[in-house]
Amino acid sequence: MATDVPTADTGGSPALKRGAVSFSGVLFQSITFMAPAIATALSIPLGISYAGGAAPLAVILALVACLFAANSIGQLSRHLPSAGSFYTFVSHGIHPKVGFLVAWGFLLGVIVGGPFLALQMGFVVAGTLNQEWGWSNDTWWIWTVLVCLLIFALGYRGITASTRVGVLLGAFEILVFVGISLTLIVQAGSDNTLQVFGTHYANNPDYNGWSGVIAGSVFTILAFIGFEQAAPIAEEAHEPRRTIPLAIILACLGIGLFYILNTYASAVSFGPANMINFTANDSNPWQNVLARDAWGGLGFLLVFLALVNSIIANQNAANNSSTRTMFAMGRIRLLPDGLGRLNPFGSPVVPLLAQLVVSLAVALFLGFYYDPVTGFALTATILVDIFAPMYILLNIACLMYFLRFRRDEFNVLRHAILPILGALAFIPAFFAGAGIPVFSFITSLPRPLWYAGPIAAIWMVIGIAYLLWLNARDPRRILETKRVFDED
Repeated sequence: MATDVPTADTGGSPALKRGAVSFSGVLFQSITFMAPAIATALSIPLGISYAGGAAPLAVILALVACLFAANSIGQLSRHLPSAGSFYTFVSHGIHPKVGFLVAWGFLLGVIVGGPFLALQMGFVVAGTLNQEWGWSNDTWWIWTVLVCLLIFALGYRGITASTRVGVLLGAFEILVFVGISLTLIVQAGSDNTLQVFGTHYANNPDYNGWSGVIAGSVFTILAFIGFEQAAPIAEEAHEPRRTIPLAIILACLGIGLFYILNTYASAVSFGPANMINFTANDSNPWQNVLARDAWGGLGFLLVFLALVNSIIANQNAANNSSTRTMFAMGRIRLLPDGLGRLNPFGSPVVPLLAQLVVSLAVALFLGFYYDPVTGFALTATILVDIFAPMYILLNIACLMYFLRFRRDEFNVLRHAILPILGALAFIPAFFAGAGIPVFSFITSLPRPLWYAGPIAAIWMVIGIAYLLWLNARDPRRILETKRVFDED
């Protein structure tokens, strides 16, 4: 039997614009949240340091693991299209109290997600301008402030304008990297080899063979985070029960293939046997080495612009997701109800302002107190500590939701085997990202990155205290996490 799904009453809660986002906008909401250019250039090389020349195989394993999770989230999206997405799914599949804690955890992700991207813009632009033209690295804060203001302006103009910009930005970064990768593959000539899809070049002396490939895939999974971020704009999507699940799967699969192409191109160009040293002499070899090898100075410029573009697109998509989640939490009074108000363009204006203020305050504090790279790394670690457990819970929620409430649709493969495999895949990813050395290839994090775990733990303890208070004073507000504001 189907679970009871509350919907918005006609004259009550404010409604986001129905059908405002086309399928392309929904798809690129997920794609740009993944930041494919930045992930290729700056995230996947961490996995390469373990897998060496077998990095393409490590990417394939990471893609398969993420497709398991994409299946679970897509299946839930078909029945529960909601701006609350993560917490709505878990509230239905597991329990409203667990859903509340997911919402509370996501709120921490909102707090650090904006600064994480703003700091990245600061050091990528300032570092490149310093390296190429001698500009001071101290200009990082200018680019950090500018990107935050730009993202606020895009969000204020409404979801249609915001997602259209996302499509254009996402298409540009993908075309640049695909073009350079294909050029590198052609230039490689007889050096092209299928052996990079096996363990032949998995030559890290400490993690030889399959151990290096598996370790590389664990870290590469982190480059896929965001494939599910079409879900928070479900209430504004055209035909969300169809488009959201399809967009989540296609984003995960399509960008996974994009990563495989890029990783293969870098391996055959740099030399599979040498890939273990891919970042030894340059922290950004895609921009400073491979792009120049392919297209000379023009290649360098285009990759630099693609990386800047990728950060803007990523922060734009993150802003769409975070503000819709804050709006949804305000609408059901888990947060102040002022967050549930819309401007004339149909955008949640108070969440937009809150995201802008928090992004600027946290980014500037961390950047000046430490430095922008350290601040970026600290916020990135907090995000992993929060999102990896969410992926595990979403997979469990899929299994339990269909087993308990949709038995007539229950499919052993889609609703049991794949969700279980998806949950298992993100357990080592959580330990790796958080620096908890339960496996030999994971090392403990240095300070201040070590602070990420206690920060996340303290935040969740506060959330549990708030949950207990709500349960005693107004338990209906916890049950509201199950509420779906349906398009029908």
